[in-house]
This record gives sequence, C-alpha cells and structure tokens, in this order.
Amino acid sequence: MVAPALSHVSQLHYACGKPSATALIRRQPEDFRVTEQLSFPLDGEGQHVFLFIQKSNLNTDQVSAALAKFANVKQVAVGYAGLKDRQAVTRQWFSVDLAGKPEPDWSSLESDDLKVLEVTRHGRKLKRGAIAANHFELVLAEFEGEREEMEQRLQKIKLSGVPNYFGEQRFGRNEANLRQAEKMMTNDKLRIKRHQRSLYLSAARSFLFNMVLSQRVADQTWNSALAGDVFMLDGSHSIFVPEEIDDDIKRRVADGDIHPTGPLWGVGELMTQHSVLQLERQVLEAYPQWRELLEKAGMKQERRALRLPVNAMESDWRDKDVVLKFGLPAGSYATVVLRELIS
Repeated sequence: MVAPALSHVSQLHYACGKPSATALIRRQPEDFRVTEQLSFPLDGEGQHVFLFIQKSNLNTDQVSAALAKFANVKQVAVGYAGLKDRQAVTRQWFSVDLAGKPEPDWSSLESDDLKVLEVTRHGRKLKRGAIAANHFELVLAEFEGEREEMEQRLQKIKLSGVPNYFGEQRFGRNEANLRQAEKMMTNDKLRIKRHQRSLYLSAARSFLFNMVLSQRVADQTWNSALAGDVFMLDGSHSIFVPEEIDDDIKRRVADGDIHPTGPLWGVGELMTQHSVLQLERQVLEAYPQWRELLEKAGMKQERRALRLPVNAMESDWRDKDVVLKFGLPAGSYATVVLRELIS
C-alpha cells in the first residue's frame, strides 16, 4: 500500500509553532522580487553570450525558448542556472551559445514583460545549479496579526534560520508530481517523458526528506547536534561524520558553520549512526514503495542540510504591508521562510 503523501507540506511541523498572522502573497508580480547571484565570475570573453534578464508573467522555460528563437539556435544551446516563478519579477542569467553566429540586437527582444539588463560573454555554458544565492524582496500585503509576535518570529529566523524543507513548488500544483510518482510505483509500464520522470522522482525523494525533517522539527533537534549526525559545511555540499559530539561541534552548529543533515534517499546505506539512524529508519519504514522507486531508478544516497540560514533579513512596516528582504542559498525556497511567519 502506498503511503499517503498528498497535501503533505501543509502538515509539516513548524519551528516556531503555526503562525496566527495572515497576509497576501503575490498580490501582484511586483510583490515578489527575486535576483539571482551566480557562483562564478564572468570573464567577458567566449562563444557564450550571457544575458541578465528581468522578467514577469513569464517562466524560465518560456524565456529560454524565446531566446533560442530570437538567436536562431536550438533551445539546447540556451542555459540557465535555476527555474524562477512566473508570478514574480525575477532577475536571472541566461547563456546563449552563438558558436560563430552573428550576435543579434538583444534590445529588440524586449517587451513589457522582459528586459535585458546586462550582456557579456563567457567561455562555458551556464549550467543548472550554478547559483551562489537568491536575493528576495517580498511584500506581505494586508497583514493581519500581532506585530510583536511577527517581530519575535523574524528575530528567531535571523538567529536560527528555518527548517530546510522542500517547498510546494517542488511537488507541482496540488502536489501532482507526487501523484504521478505514486502511479510509477504501481505501473512499471507507464510511459513518461524523461524530463517529467526526473521531476516525479525528485518530488518523491524530496517528500521523504521532508518527512524526516518534520520529525526532527517536532523533536526540536533540527538545528542541534545529536550523536550519530552527519554534518554539512555551510555554503558547500561537503559532509563529515565526527568521532564525537564535543564542545567544538556544538559551537560550530550554534555559529551556523555546520548543519545537521537528512537523507536524500537512494541506493546505499544511511550514513547516520546511533539515535539519529534509528529515527531516520523509523520514519522511512512507513514508505517502502517510495524508497524502492528511487532505488530502482538508480539514485544514490545523498544528504541535505536540515537547517536553512536566512541571510541579511530586513523588515519594513508600511501601513498594512510588511516588506521583507533576505538572501537564501541555492536549492532553497522562500516559501518555507514565509510559512513560519504567516498562515
């Protein structure tokens, strides 16, 4: 029997308890602004044109397709580092491999929904995941709640971050990607395009991670060091298992230098030990078909930080609106920050 997974994000535990305040998110695209920061410098030379584009009412794939058509290249020649929302004003980099083709007048591509902010060159195509951080400016419109409680929550987030859940976007509208993953478990002959299959497997893997993290949040151990934990260095994917949880490890966790991790399921053994290993096994035992699906797909055991640091958090109260500014590392979700602030 496949364990139920639908609407699971709304049921995940909260670090500070479920908030009582309410507000509107994305009242208009201008209320949700995202600016991408690449993880490497651009050298100004090479066959790949890099364009820093501001878009609204367009998703990343739509812009990619428009660039390919405009430059008269195949869409595979266009690169981007990450997907950005349609209902937002986002600034992100794209690369176009011209490979001897003449460079078009990029300004002719502009419209009310697309602006070319910067054009330069680089020697390599922009690859997925090549992001150092995303910077957000969000408006919580028509805020209703206690300002003092909101300020307390903001302060806790500044100091401790938030649980590093995979956000709703990972699972598709109404968690449709998880429903498709469930179909894959029960029908081996189901024909699915490669890109969609990858989305469904990622959703299943993210779901299992969320379940483990939610239990650590319930136990109030998601941002502390336990015997048997695997730790990740802040700002990297490097992991290690200390011989013991000594004062130095506890200090580094408290300082945000390292973070405890949870499993991204796949082939192989869990790296955790002692009580943490028991906790992860206990949670994941409820989902044998989910684990089997990922193993059959050949995915390998990996780890993800349980804690999401929120950088340079600022708040500005404007009548009935609250404007938030903060930065997040690549692979994280602004929505998991907002769920700790408003219902």
